[in-house]
Amino acid sequence: MDRLRSRCPLPGCPLPGCPRPAVLCFLILAASFLVYPMLRTLSLQLHSAITGSYISGTHSIVFVNCPNEQIARDIARAILAKKLAASVNILPKTSSLFFWKGEIEEATEILLLIKTKTSKVLKLSSFIRLVHPFEIPEVFSLPMDQGDVHYLKWLEEGMEED
Repeated sequence: MDRLRSRCPLPGCPLPGCPRPAVLCFLILAASFLVYPMLRTLSLQLHSAITGSYISGTHSIVFVNCPNEQIARDIARAILAKKLAASVNILPKTSSLFFWKGEIEEATEILLLIKTKTSKVLKLSSFIRLVHPFEIPEVFSLPMDQGDVHYLKWLEEGMEED
């Protein structure tokens, strides 16, 4: 009988060792925040599969500047090999002016336009920081609002894990 009483049947249970209601609420709230992105992604995929429509923001375009074309190609190939994106455009000779360590700098850079799932942007950004030669690489993304359904399906297939 004592063994049954040692379990906590409800929040606010007067038995010793039971979690306080505030602690329980905090744990539930924390778990909700951690699970929300996964549940949102799954519900969007289900909605798209059922309706055949595109949900705005499911895919993103990530912009990354590189110091030269060879580094841009190397980074693009590494991103594609890791299935972090389905397509990368390399746009040559972008003129950049920027503040760096209190001075105005000017450089010619190569711009990467990376098409990926929005859910992969953080992982992609972390990977770019690892392989990029700049101390602080320019990495930012914009969600895709609309797009051709066939192209977006192709993007999805290009990022599927083997």
